[in-house]
Amino acid sequence: MSDVAEHNLLPVRRLPQTDVPQTDAPHPDTPPTHTRRSVDLHPETGRTEPDRQHAAPRTPSVAHPEGLGRALLTFATHILVPLFLAAGMGLAYLGAFHAPQPKDLPVGIVGQGSASQVFAQTVTDESDGALVAHVVASSADARTSIRDRDLAAVYEPGATSATLYVSSAASDTTATVAGKVFAPIAFAQKLPLRTVDVVAAGADDSTGQGLFFLLVALSVGGYSSAIAVAAFAARLRLLWTAVVGLATAGVVAGIGIVIAGPVYGVVTHHEWQIFLFAWMYDAAIIGLGVGLHPMLGRWTTPVLTMLFVMLNFTSSGGIFQPALQPGFFAGLNTFWSGAAWLGAAQDLQYFPGASLGRSALVLSLWLAAAVLLVGIVHGLVARRTRIARERAVTPLEEEEVVAA
Repeated sequence: MSDVAEHNLLPVRRLPQTDVPQTDAPHPDTPPTHTRRSVDLHPETGRTEPDRQHAAPRTPSVAHPEGLGRALLTFATHILVPLFLAAGMGLAYLGAFHAPQPKDLPVGIVGQGSASQVFAQTVTDESDGALVAHVVASSADARTSIRDRDLAAVYEPGATSATLYVSSAASDTTATVAGKVFAPIAFAQKLPLRTVDVVAAGADDSTGQGLFFLLVALSVGGYSSAIAVAAFAARLRLLWTAVVGLATAGVVAGIGIVIAGPVYGVVTHHEWQIFLFAWMYDAAIIGLGVGLHPMLGRWTTPVLTMLFVMLNFTSSGGIFQPALQPGFFAGLNTFWSGAAWLGAAQDLQYFPGASLGRSALVLSLWLAAAVLLVGIVHGLVARRTRIARERAVTPLEEEEVVAA
């Protein structure tokens, strides 16, 4: 053996054997794969650091349950409606009823001559804006003024006593206020005061407020039915929506009249005429509900509550007449639907000679506005549906053209 070969055959140190995990041999056609390692850099030195284990996701706890933020947001959107109703009811009812004070209440003084004129002017001036006194020629004229609802009360001083003419059917609260106003005047004249109820409320409606509570029933039944009709109207054509709405309004009005008439005896005269006014009143409410629902959605109920409860009952004159209320609610009384219906019902029940023209006009305008709103919204919804269908059909047509 040569020196070169002997030099190359040096002893070799063997490495210790270790267990190597057996892996399946890759398929010849399979490309080699490379495994990536995540490398973390130190925030200050910038050098690589060993792999750090990522933090585990935070587990829900009692203080921070899973989905808390989304749940609170959903709750906030739903609680807005009850909060709106609570605030609206408080502002409307307390604002209208908490401190009734007469303002420009029309009253009369029976008498003739300059002395009566001076006395009437004195009553007006000393009332500090609460009263507006007119001179009435006789007690017969005083009764006529009360029946025609031109004056809220008429005071007639006599030689030995004084008489106050009022109407509890028109407003029991106004009659009470008038008694409190003229009692000190009669006392100053040293005359005992006698009250004459020219047009009294019915035997089964001692306070004269039965028709007002019938208005409450008609209103609540009307706007509650409006939501049901509005939800059903989405499946119907406009004609059938009108038929269903009018039929529902008639049923609600009929229920109210039957309860107020044969059941409790509040309505004893002109039942059919009062029913027709109630039908018109409820038809306007349902029409507005059907028209507003596509735009307002779940806010339709609180908006109808505002229109036909908060602003309606407070301005109707059923508890306090406009002359005893703040100017805002007194102004609403001139054109609000509830005030128009209540005025017509009172005239038909207790004041048959009164004109119904103004009440009929106001209710007709409300009904016309409701019909107009339904027509406009129905047209907009139909147009939006047609556009949506056209947008859905156009891609299909394009695909068919390409395929062809």
